[in-house]
Amino acid sequence: MAIELKGVSKKVGADTHIYPTDLRLEKDAFNVLLGTTLSGKTTLLRLMAGLEPPGEGEIWFNGENVTGVPVQKRSVSMVYQQFINYPNFTVYDNIASPLKVQGVSKSETRQRVEAMASLLKLDPFLGRHPAELSGGQQQRIAIARALVKNSSLVLLDEPLANLDYKLREELRDEMPKLFADSGATVVYTTTEPLEALMLGGFTATLHEGAVSQYGPTTSCYRNPLNLISAKVFSDPPINTAQVDKRGDRFYLDDTVSWIAPAKIRGLRDQTYTVGFRPHHLTLNDQKSETVQIQGTVEVAELSGSETVVHLNVRGNNWVSESSGIHPFDIGQQTDVYMQIAHCMYFDQDQMMVQN
Repeated sequence: MAIELKGVSKKVGADTHIYPTDLRLEKDAFNVLLGTTLSGKTTLLRLMAGLEPPGEGEIWFNGENVTGVPVQKRSVSMVYQQFINYPNFTVYDNIASPLKVQGVSKSETRQRVEAMASLLKLDPFLGRHPAELSGGQQQRIAIARALVKNSSLVLLDEPLANLDYKLREELRDEMPKLFADSGATVVYTTTEPLEALMLGGFTATLHEGAVSQYGPTTSCYRNPLNLISAKVFSDPPINTAQVDKRGDRFYLDDTVSWIAPAKIRGLRDQTYTVGFRPHHLTLNDQKSETVQIQGTVEVAELSGSETVVHLNVRGNNWVSESSGIHPFDIGQQTDVYMQIAHCMYFDQDQMMVQN
């Protein structure tokens, strides 16, 4: 494996930024750290890079314990959310700067810089300065500089967050392709579940300084190990409610119930948490197995071709996300349809009981 954290933790004063963490990232793969702001993503990157020492534990890189080894002696590159380029250098010199530090010959430097510029569509701008380029092009410079070093580990700290929507979409599509043949292990942080899904690869979900799950991205999304992972991997927020299992049925209350899935029908009778994503709570019956429930509209958001409605349903704050434009009045009563096949169930320890 390329990088492994063994019991790594980090405190700043009395505040714990990273709780004891064991994490083994896939080698030569695209790895995503997914979590909200202040969940610990950037701190983990800085620990991996050697920019900060762990309070406890060890960091292993390519089979070697690199705990305490300074960043200058590691084969690592980092790209930040803010564009960090040398304003007085040309695009060419910006990309070439790490190779000059390494003492690479001029001929090899030119060859590698031109190849990287071509890959990132920067070749027409090599003689310009960063300020003459768009935000997306400036971020491409930073990415090119990280790639040209041929580092074994590339760390990307929300590199697209400050770009406009169109540029973000462009680079998001290109990211996995850029690193596919680099031989590098890539770690990419994001707050957006959709971005993690689009990037693919492997994902670690983080919450308040702890890794709650790691594995193939689609698997983490479809089969969260626990309620925390399910919440991290849902935007808008996942809907939850306490339900009672009695016999072969789950009861939201005495008037709303449904048959338990066959896989978990034998679970003991007790209270569980049901969770389902907003697009599985629709405003019209999808002709699948659904439960019809009435709720009170608290907020309605019309966005393009979608309607997002915040509802109070039996004292639970739920969100429905449906295609089409559906105008509502605040306080209006409306029926919503919960898709049973997409429900997830969690025990009293918040662990998922259906996989």
